[in-house]
Amino acid sequence: MQDVPIALRQRLWYLHDGALAHFSHQLRRHLNRVFRGRWIGRGNDAPINWPSRSPDLNAADFYLWGHTKSLVYSSSVNSEEELRLRIVEAFNAIRNIPDVFTRIRFNFIRRLRACVEAHGGQFEHLLLFILLHEIS
Repeated sequence: MQDVPIALRQRLWYLHDGALAHFSHQLRRHLNRVFRGRWIGRGNDAPINWPSRSPDLNAADFYLWGHTKSLVYSSSVNSEEELRLRIVEAFNAIRNIPDVFTRIRFNFIRRLRACVEAHGGQFEHLLLFILLHEIS
């Protein structure tokens, strides 16, 4: 975070998925200190509650982890060292995809529209319809 200008850091929001491994009181107090009410998570400490069953609206869940896994495990991994190397290579490959972040952002907007169309309910089945409507 030291590379991020302070003016931008003061506007950043943190999206905490509430995974049990990352849910200590100490961590939540830290988020309250660092992000001062600008974080989304679960539990009474969270300024904004994490929407239930919302990974469809999280770019890491709907794109990053799946694509990373497909790159890392494109062939058998033979050692921990090889696994670590492949993970680094996968993230470098993703980072170098032309306009990857623009495409992720547009995909996210498409998912938000589908979520609104479904009144917050299940919306995966609407994504293709919305995409076809956008390109017609």
